[in-house]
Amino acid sequence: MAGIYVHIPFCASRCSYCDFYSTLALGRMGEDYVEAVVAEARLRRAELGGASIRTLYLGGGTPSQLPIPLLSRLVAGLRQELDLLSLEEFTIEANPDDVSAEWCARVADLGVNRVSMGVQSFRDDILRLIGRRHTAQQAVDAVHNLRSAGIDNISIDLIYGLPGQTLSTWTTAVEKALALRPQHLSAYGLTYEEGTRLWHQRELGEVVEVPEEQCLAMYRVLVKMLTMAGYEHYEISNFALPGYHSRHNSSYWNDTPYLGLGAAAHSYDGTTRRSNPADLQRYVASVTAGKTACEEEVLTRWERYDERVMLGLRTSRGVDVERLRRYFGDEAWRHFKHEAQRHIEAGNLRVADHGNYVLTADGIMLSDSVMRDLIWDE
Repeated sequence: MAGIYVHIPFCASRCSYCDFYSTLALGRMGEDYVEAVVAEARLRRAELGGASIRTLYLGGGTPSQLPIPLLSRLVAGLRQELDLLSLEEFTIEANPDDVSAEWCARVADLGVNRVSMGVQSFRDDILRLIGRRHTAQQAVDAVHNLRSAGIDNISIDLIYGLPGQTLSTWTTAVEKALALRPQHLSAYGLTYEEGTRLWHQRELGEVVEVPEEQCLAMYRVLVKMLTMAGYEHYEISNFALPGYHSRHNSSYWNDTPYLGLGAAAHSYDGTTRRSNPADLQRYVASVTAGKTACEEEVLTRWERYDERVMLGLRTSRGVDVERLRRYFGDEAWRHFKHEAQRHIEAGNLRVADHGNYVLTADGIMLSDSVMRDLIWDE
């Protein structure tokens, strides 16, 4: 099986914390971009090697900013160029203020069966501070609109460690999210990416970074509350009701090949990474001329080993050491087992019933250091 990711880089405005590739040029470049993505699908479909396409994910940027006629053209073009007959999950990312009743009905008609919304916070003052366009009430209304349109696989994103956020206000945010009973919830700790507006604000003393210990406390509260509410903690930042794991995102963690289309999109086939330029005009010009825009990087044996270890540890499934041995040999197997033992003794790792090595609750808090020890240091 395989997945398709399409990057829609257009936004109406830039959030202060975001360093993903985006542009405000929708009105000027939207039509050309959609045609280029369809053309790229035609140029690169052979990279899938005939694998059945099970997931399609439109990410961004803000895909919900794409006017419905352009979105319809994009979906029709992808269906024409790619075999999407076996598609099981079709996700589109959206901002709550775009998710009107009419928009929900139109995207449902296009075959979208999962919507991932960047809610981030349920406090209007924090939303304004970080440059979000929607209000807390619009996020609530958006969930109701989606359900009324028959879209019953809804994911919402939250951010913890935001300026001005306390453990109490974070707990309230999680309570409000649970009251909506989304099928899926992703929660990310805020990072200050160099060059973003929020990073500059911190450097100027205009915002104060939440202490790391407080962020860890927020994460612990999140895990406890969602677990008690029946959500499965299946990846470090992701929680889902039974049967609602993100199939597309899981492909990134379980070595399923995926093809990335659009400016700044990435692809991986198990051995080779491909990346498109984070440059809208360069991307469109290249693909329009009939040439792929991507650069290639063939991973070494040990780079692939590191990928398997790091991605496996992010999930509740963990790392299959026997699979590591089959793929990478006894040397890799011995290295992993040796380094893992001291983390087992420290309580950061455990061996699950199925034999895989899994991070414990304490180990998740120290996941970066555990991963550093288990990867291969060439």
